[in-house]
Amino acid sequence: MIINKMAVLPLGFLFLVSACSTTSSTSKKLAATDQYNPTVSEQAEYYRVQEQLIEKDLPNCKGCIHGSAHDLTFTAPLKTYEISPEAVRQFGLQNTKFDFPVTWNKQTAMWVKFFTGRGRRHFINYTQRAGRYAPVLSKIMADNGLPRDLIYLAMAESGFQNHARSWAKAVGPWQFMPATGKKFGLNIDWYVDERRDPLKATIAAANYLKMLHGLFGSWELAAAGYNAGEGKIGRAIRMYRTKDFWQMSKGRYLRPETKNYVPKIMALAIIGKNLEVFGFNEIEFEKALDYEEIMVKGNADLYEVAEVLELDFEVVKKYNPEIVRWQTPSYLENYTLRVPVGTKDAWEEYPNKDSVVADSYKTYVTNGRSSLAHVSRKFKVPVNVLRNLNPEISVTRISPRTVVYLPFREDHSLKASMYADLYEKPRKRIQKRNTYQRMISSYANKGKKIKNPTVFYTVRKGDSLWRVAQRTGVPMGTIIKTNQHIIKRRQILPGDRLAIR
Repeated sequence: MIINKMAVLPLGFLFLVSACSTTSSTSKKLAATDQYNPTVSEQAEYYRVQEQLIEKDLPNCKGCIHGSAHDLTFTAPLKTYEISPEAVRQFGLQNTKFDFPVTWNKQTAMWVKFFTGRGRRHFINYTQRAGRYAPVLSKIMADNGLPRDLIYLAMAESGFQNHARSWAKAVGPWQFMPATGKKFGLNIDWYVDERRDPLKATIAAANYLKMLHGLFGSWELAAAGYNAGEGKIGRAIRMYRTKDFWQMSKGRYLRPETKNYVPKIMALAIIGKNLEVFGFNEIEFEKALDYEEIMVKGNADLYEVAEVLELDFEVVKKYNPEIVRWQTPSYLENYTLRVPVGTKDAWEEYPNKDSVVADSYKTYVTNGRSSLAHVSRKFKVPVNVLRNLNPEISVTRISPRTVVYLPFREDHSLKASMYADLYEKPRKRIQKRNTYQRMISSYANKGKKIKNPTVFYTVRKGDSLWRVAQRTGVPMGTIIKTNQHIIKRRQILPGDRLAIR
């Protein structure tokens, strides 16, 4: 099924239309295999090709990263925020207005000192990449009625890197976790990860940030919620009975990462809108994002596409960062590829477009009786991907000496960087946390929850759950079951009040 291109419409309208159209023929076709959500892809059509990517009639903010908010973009209903006169005097700031709140305090000052000192090289790298991505990211934010200075949130998240990946498996310029990315319309499967696409991910981020601001009524809390999750910030509001981020951050409930996150964004905005003041006079900005589009078949071999276009494979990948393997999704009939300006004609003139198909697969010959589930575990490939490649093979039973096609290119090593996500091991910290969560779940299943507790134990330094159980004579399972609101999130800390009777 070809995904039809939609006319250029406001994003809000597109989002509503797409959200209501959940029974498209494409969705039906893929129900048994991959679930491809066209919503964000359709919205991204609005930003396609040169003339719509960059607002050429938008004057640049002098001395700023292009895309920053300035006098000609400060329009209602967005508020305008002025930085503290103290900071203006201290640094001689030239651009002092923002459409995202910027508070000057010791936390923000610490990050300004970092990015103009030890972190100077990081800031230069971020700013160079900003030349490529910040203008269109700014436009998407503005089209959604959001502050343009939210581009500095993306800068804080990833430094505008499409392939940025955190230890927690957050990915892309906006560092979406898989569940959140899918919730806001991004497709993530074996073939594509739209969290890496700067346009599609920004549309998703705009919708997420709009939701967070609607929940909390504060851009500081919206940014904190983007980092920690809306549930965490909601609990912090109830715990501290305030919607003042700075007051909330004095407590210990929020992680240091979140407490630092908001002032980090503010510091980047201050420097990013006063480059010359901070000595960043000779930044070599990357060329603004620009491309043409071609239509290729689903399951097209990108190496062969690159050959037709007379480009390196890596160039094709650079323009299509959401494609994580070597071919376009096999479950789509057609796929729109971005290519460098000036290369589209080579594809349009190529007579054998249908021949550019991925068919150079590695194979695996089964030794004994097996199943696709077994092959899936062995090679860490989803069963539905194997089933699409091997439609004639039974899912539950494979005879000995059966040839199974694998979705790896024949000339690739299984350890190639393209497949690194299949073999990465979680950090020790993550492994420790997962072990803790399994232990908590196991004990909680055995324990009995105390209703209306009247006796509490205050955790002391050096206490563990086992030691609390020994001291109080209460089974550890009961302690865990009764105090899950504390224990399921983290290990106990001195000062925690645990209900024990």
